[in-house]
Amino acid sequence: MKTKLKLVTVVVSALTLSACQSLSEPISSNQTGQTSNIPVATINNDSDGDGISDELDQCPATPMNVVVDRRGCPFTPIGIGLKMEYRAFFAKGSSKLSPEYQLELDKVAKKLQEYETATMRIEGHASADEVDKSSDAELRPNSLAKNRALIVKNYLIMQHQIDPNRLSIFSYDAERPIASSDTEEGKSMNRRVYGLAQEP
Repeated sequence: MKTKLKLVTVVVSALTLSACQSLSEPISSNQTGQTSNIPVATINNDSDGDGISDELDQCPATPMNVVVDRRGCPFTPIGIGLKMEYRAFFAKGSSKLSPEYQLELDKVAKKLQEYETATMRIEGHASADEVDKSSDAELRPNSLAKNRALIVKNYLIMQHQIDPNRLSIFSYDAERPIASSDTEEGKSMNRRVYGLAQEP
């Protein structure tokens, strides 16, 4: 009987010791905590309040209540989008574009590249003393006025890679003078190309 009692005491003591030992063991390093994915909100700053984020705004200091384009810059004062005029004048009987008018055309080309949907209307004109009144203008497809318009169009295509579909030419010969044909000065003003580049 005493032997059985001793055995029971030993077993109970062993169980008690093992229970104490398991409570004092540190947490295994293999155990991991739970992680949760919390969405992070990104804020697009618009310091000038024009509706275009600072990251995209090319004119970051636009005044309040000014209408801006997709770049965040104010629209041109003469209208919405691009609206730019071009004028070139020619010597009598010539369709050669002089360097000064090439420089002006370079500025127009730069705007056409900037405004990708803009188109340009190019009008060719001649003075009365350049047009043979005995023939019909429609029967002369290579008229001087048309050649002047073509020179401007080809310059934009060749020098600045402007899409030809964006450029339309019109030839008016001497039908639309802007000055009197009674003086040499007036005639020289009528030997011209007028261009209008604008965004639809």
